[in-house]
Amino acid sequence: MIRKKGFFYSVEKAGNALPHPALLFGLFALATLVLSAICSYFGWQSAHPATGESIAVVNLMSREGVHRILLEMVNNYTGFAPLGIVMVALLGIGVAEASGLIKAAINAMLVKTPARALTFMIIFTGILSNVASDLGYILIIPLAGVIFHALGRNPIVGISAAFAGVSGGFSANILIGTIDPLLAGLSTEAAHIIDPDYYVTPTANYYFMAASTFLIAITGTVITVKWLEPRTGKYTGDAEREEIVQPSPLEKKGLRRAGLVFLAWFILFAAGLIPEDGLLRGNDGSILQSPVIRGFIAILFLMTASAGAVYGYTVGVFKKGSDVIAGMNQSFKSLVSFLVLVFFAAQFVAWFRWSNLGLLLAINGADLLQNADIGLIPMAVIFVLFAAFLNMFMGSASAKWAIIAPVFVPIFMLLGYSPELSQAVYRIGDSITNIISPMMSFFALIIVYYQKYDKNAGIGTIMACMLPYSIAFFVAWVLLLIGWILLGLPLGPGAPLYY
Repeated sequence: MIRKKGFFYSVEKAGNALPHPALLFGLFALATLVLSAICSYFGWQSAHPATGESIAVVNLMSREGVHRILLEMVNNYTGFAPLGIVMVALLGIGVAEASGLIKAAINAMLVKTPARALTFMIIFTGILSNVASDLGYILIIPLAGVIFHALGRNPIVGISAAFAGVSGGFSANILIGTIDPLLAGLSTEAAHIIDPDYYVTPTANYYFMAASTFLIAITGTVITVKWLEPRTGKYTGDAEREEIVQPSPLEKKGLRRAGLVFLAWFILFAAGLIPEDGLLRGNDGSILQSPVIRGFIAILFLMTASAGAVYGYTVGVFKKGSDVIAGMNQSFKSLVSFLVLVFFAAQFVAWFRWSNLGLLLAINGADLLQNADIGLIPMAVIFVLFAAFLNMFMGSASAKWAIIAPVFVPIFMLLGYSPELSQAVYRIGDSITNIISPMMSFFALIIVYYQKYDKNAGIGTIMACMLPYSIAFFVAWVLLLIGWILLGLPLGPGAPLYY
């Protein structure tokens, strides 16, 4: 996709020269087996910074390891988080797509949206989507490709821009998402090592992350318009293009009825969330832990399937119930390559986790940074780079923070800096390499999105398209962090820089 010159074309060419992504994940899995045996033989182990427990590499080529691989291979596949999420979401989206609802809604939106604002809005919406769990990966990223293609722009560019917002801007938001209380709880536990009474609130990084939302959206827009789009050129593939036309009177009627269906769902959810003892509130009484937020994929299925069905019957696309089911069947045809790819990706992720290789890498890397005697800003920048590097080997933001928070939060506190600051620094590093990390849960799905428009696209294509975003986000975010520190601004309500 990148024009045939320069460093990033070389990245794409080298990456795509690798085996098929499914085979590549299989090779990664085999390499994990070999590394686990070698590292176990040499006795690589370290003490867990939080519990003091000795962590050693698990030899997956041992008797116990081989048994576990054979016994849990099926569960690794069926239990791989993105698999079920994608399948359930596509059931509903398939109905909405087969009915024509998505096409009509896109046309209605595009005829009113200024072309100059579209790229920014896609990235901005992608950033905001992380408040609703995995919505961005399932809906916004593929939709961006459709929108760009409909406008005569390269759909690969649209997918890349949306991916940059959804995944590269994962920690940023103007809303409090599920990740905020999760990280805050881990930071609180780590802070208790120094101060048993310290409490990190879920809003600890709100001011900084709200400002980051606009920074990342603007930076991503500049990279898309000024760098990626000129270098990819016009799309020359044969993927079918949606034509932008004014909705017909019948389509407008269907859109109104589908809108009423969405409104009815929102009213229903509000009735279950607004009262303090609402049916849809979480077990702790909070909205953030409610099934509406944590189970948003199920909500997405219900809303899109019902609205799609109403629209389809209104415009006459659906005549009987079996037509709705046919729409679901059609959507699953696009999953074939994804289902194969996920099998190998799931084994690799599971085996790498079982081996403790990623865990030990995190522990030893944290020890190196702990022993470095440098100032705050250099330490913060190095910490960002460390978290970014670690993210290439461990996908879960909370799992990584659970490991390294007991090291870095006390270090920052002993140097006079708040736990909230160490958490903010970590979140920057954790986000910027999501878009180039094969350990990111939805990486396999992104490959499938690219291949919809370019059958030859592979890991090299993704790396070449997304690496500029990763570099730009790092520079912009670190500069914001340095400016924030120099100005002495609070990171959130009651969350100072200094301890």
